[in-house]
Amino acid sequence: MTSEHGERTQDTTGRPAGDGRTDPATETFVAHRNLLFTVAYEMLGSAADAEDVIQETWLRWAAVDLGTVRDRRAYLVRIATRQALTRLRALGRRRESYVGPWLPEPLLTAPDVAEDVELADSVSMAMLLVLETLAPTERAVFVLREVFDLGYDEIAEAVDKSPASVRQIAHRARAHVAARRPRGVVSPTEARKALDAFRRAAETGDLQGLLDILAPDVVLLGDGGGVVQAVQRPVVGADKVARLLVGGLGRIAAFASLRPAQVNGYPALILRLGGAIDTVMAVRIDDGLITGLYAVRNPEKLSHMRRETTLRR
Repeated sequence: MTSEHGERTQDTTGRPAGDGRTDPATETFVAHRNLLFTVAYEMLGSAADAEDVIQETWLRWAAVDLGTVRDRRAYLVRIATRQALTRLRALGRRRESYVGPWLPEPLLTAPDVAEDVELADSVSMAMLLVLETLAPTERAVFVLREVFDLGYDEIAEAVDKSPASVRQIAHRARAHVAARRPRGVVSPTEARKALDAFRRAAETGDLQGLLDILAPDVVLLGDGGGVVQAVQRPVVGADKVARLLVGGLGRIAAFASLRPAQVNGYPALILRLGGAIDTVMAVRIDDGLITGLYAVRNPEKLSHMRRETTLRR
């Protein structure tokens, strides 16, 4: 559809508004939209910001002469990467003033995400937090190379570096992530087993049961964003975390429910109060024990828990 000035218009999803007919640019964009969202989300850790990147990518893609494009998928990824990098640098400054710990925005993911082990690992809450420790360009290079298997030449064009520089950045980022990521890929079955034990102990106030499933050096992070109450600093140690959980859940047990869900490709728990989502709790598991608990309570980060998000590589 065009405006009175002859300009093409878009709907709020980043797709052109119109009468149902699509042109090659639109067809290509729609075909790769889930991939582009996944790239942006892994770089930003925020679904809302990833959606904004998709909008910006469409606006630039709609103005491209397709006759000059050799590889449309690579071209779209390049646009999305550049937009995500610009936003990531701006977000870094914004997060410095964030109230309390910052956690990635959780996604209710479709079952097929868990079936792709590498994709599930790359979007897990634990991995996104590791990626937060990378510089923006390092994060982009790592995501494009390790997750999406792009060639160094393609990545170089996306991040405005030489292929030789990209190789060095990739090596440095890979070593950085390897030193901080979970010690091994956790199967959904193993994650579900640990989470079930955690849930039973938490619901019944079984302090010893929690201590049995929590690693001695477990870390609990809470994200309320200054909007709702949450722990303002990391809580470290099995005893402190277990007592905090037993006390907190004990006070709301009469009108709360704790149910499993597939979040960021792995089993997680959703705490509902009066039927409404109050907290999404994801975990990091190492050697069968929970080493990280990530409780997202900021209401602004829970909108993508109402429907499944499709992610693609």
